[in-house]
Amino acid sequence: MKFNRQIKINNFEICDKSKTFIIAEAGVNHNGDMDIAKQLINIAKDAKVNAVKFQTFRAENLILKNIEKAPYQQKTTDEQESQFEMLRRLELSQKQNFELKQYCEKKDIIFLTTPFDEVSLDELDELKLPAYKIASTDTTNLPFLKKIAKKGKPIFLSTGMSYFSEIEMALNEVYPYNKDVILLQCSANYPLRDDEVNLAMINTFKKKFDMIIGYSDHSVGIGAAPYAVSMGAKVIEKHFTLDKAMEGPDHQASLSPEELKKIVKQIRTVENYLGSGIKIPTLSENQTRASLQKSLVASKKIAKGEIFSEKNITSKRAGGKGISPIYYDKIFGNISPKEFYIDEVIELW
Repeated sequence: MKFNRQIKINNFEICDKSKTFIIAEAGVNHNGDMDIAKQLINIAKDAKVNAVKFQTFRAENLILKNIEKAPYQQKTTDEQESQFEMLRRLELSQKQNFELKQYCEKKDIIFLTTPFDEVSLDELDELKLPAYKIASTDTTNLPFLKKIAKKGKPIFLSTGMSYFSEIEMALNEVYPYNKDVILLQCSANYPLRDDEVNLAMINTFKKKFDMIIGYSDHSVGIGAAPYAVSMGAKVIEKHFTLDKAMEGPDHQASLSPEELKKIVKQIRTVENYLGSGIKIPTLSENQTRASLQKSLVASKKIAKGEIFSEKNITSKRAGGKGISPIYYDKIFGNISPKEFYIDEVIELW
C-alpha cells in the first residue's frame, strides 16, 4: 500500500518536509458548555497550534446504557454515574459544532472533531470539515472506517489499544477508498505511564507502511511528544483543558493552557534542531571553518622545480587561505612553480 505523502488540511500541507501539524485536543473538556468550548479555542489559538479538535457523538448510538465507565473515568467523575449518562452530558449538537467551526474560522484556526457514530458522521459531513480524526476506539470498527474513508476527506487514524494485525486490517479497509491517511501511534490510557508510550512504534510504522506517521500523546505533562517529532512524527495531538481541577473524565490528564504553549515551543525548537538533513557548513560555520580548518603549507624551504611531497608540505591553520589538505593527492607529485619559504601557504594560481 502506498498512501499519499502530501496531504492538505485547509492551507497546511503535511509532508515529510513540512513543520509538525499540531492538534490541540479539546475533546470533551468543554463539559457541555459552549462558553468553555470557545475559551478552549482561544487558548489553542494563543498557543499557536494548527488545529483544535473536539469529539462528536450521540450517546444512544455510541454505547449501551448499562456499561460501566473505564477505570480512569471512574477516578475522575461520579462513580455512580454510568458511562452513558456521562456521555449524554458531553454531547455537541450539529448546531453547536457549526457554531464552533464558525468561531474557529473567525479566529483563523482549523476546526476538527472526531465522529464516534454514523449519525454524527453524517451530520459533520454537512459542515464540510477539512479532515476526520478516527479515535482509537474505532480502529477495529471496519464498517465505520469504510464509511469515513468514502467521505473523501483526509483521515488521522489513531491506533491505541490495537494489535499490529488490526492496524493492518484497518489500513487495508480504507486504502481502496482513500489514500490521504495519517497513521498516529497511540497508547490509550489517561494518563499514560512512561513505559507504555512505545515511541519505537513510530520507526516500526515508518518501515512497514509507506505513509505519513504521527503521534497522539497521552503521556504526563509535555511528555513524549517532542521526542516523537525527533523520530519523524509529522502530526502531534495532545489533550488540553482550562483547568486540570475541573470535573470531567479527561481534565486531569490534559495540559494546562501554559503547558500547551510550552509544548508548541518545544516542538518548534526540536524542528530547528533537526534541520534539513543536508550536510553542508552552516552560515555561522563558514567563518569558523576559515579560522580552524587547515591548508597546505611548506614545512621547509621548497625550491622552484622541486617535487611536492609529504617531506616538504604539511597542514596548518592558515585563515582560510590556500589549498585544503583534502586535495593533497592532486598536489603531491607536482613540480613547484616557484620558491616557497617555511610556513608559506601553497598557492598554485
